[in-house]
Amino acid sequence: MLEKKQIIRIKGTRNGLTLFIDDSCAFAEVLEELEKTVAKDYANKDDPIVSVTVQLGNRFLTDAQKDQIRELVSRKNRLSIHSFLSNVVLREEALQWKEQSDIKVMNRLVRSGQVLKVDSDLLLIGDVNPGGTVIATGNIYIMGNLRGIAHAGLYGDHEAVIVASYMEPSQLRIADYMSRAPDYESTGVYMECGFIDQDQDKIMIDRLQVLSRIRKDLSGFERRMQNG
Repeated sequence: MLEKKQIIRIKGTRNGLTLFIDDSCAFAEVLEELEKTVAKDYANKDDPIVSVTVQLGNRFLTDAQKDQIRELVSRKNRLSIHSFLSNVVLREEALQWKEQSDIKVMNRLVRSGQVLKVDSDLLLIGDVNPGGTVIATGNIYIMGNLRGIAHAGLYGDHEAVIVASYMEPSQLRIADYMSRAPDYESTGVYMECGFIDQDQDKIMIDRLQVLSRIRKDLSGFERRMQNG
């Protein structure tokens, strides 16, 4: 006789409970088995509220189905679902993630008064003239002269960096940090990068080679820039 497959598994953690739901059975079976499980084992009304994480595996649930599980889990006990985790994402979410994680390559000159903005890392092959602005939600790499404004990590990414072949900016911004042009006369610097130094709580400009030390997750692209 074949042993009945276990649809629901419950594991206790320091942060509460994790429900592992089999991703191959019908949703109706999940609801039926889940109600039996939580009603039998977690019905003590005197217990404190326990946070629950639901692991769905390769199953996708609609918002309505998630609401059904939330209502069922909390109906007879002191459990509260904190999050649903799934290996499956919507096509729209995947495309948005891809767009934000890609490097957008632009071959152009950013003139005074122009603003170039991308929702990803930016590789600009060209110059940013005084009065020009480049903005990216990720890192900014400029294969040319940076003499205008560069703003990386637009939505608060403090790990973002700004790299330029020739660094003479009027202003650098990373997340909510800002660095103005130096008060002293400068002739610019070749192959430098700007990054947030958390210890000094400000944007620092240093040799490109320091990126391998301060940003351990360098991609192959950044390494090729560093090594020429």
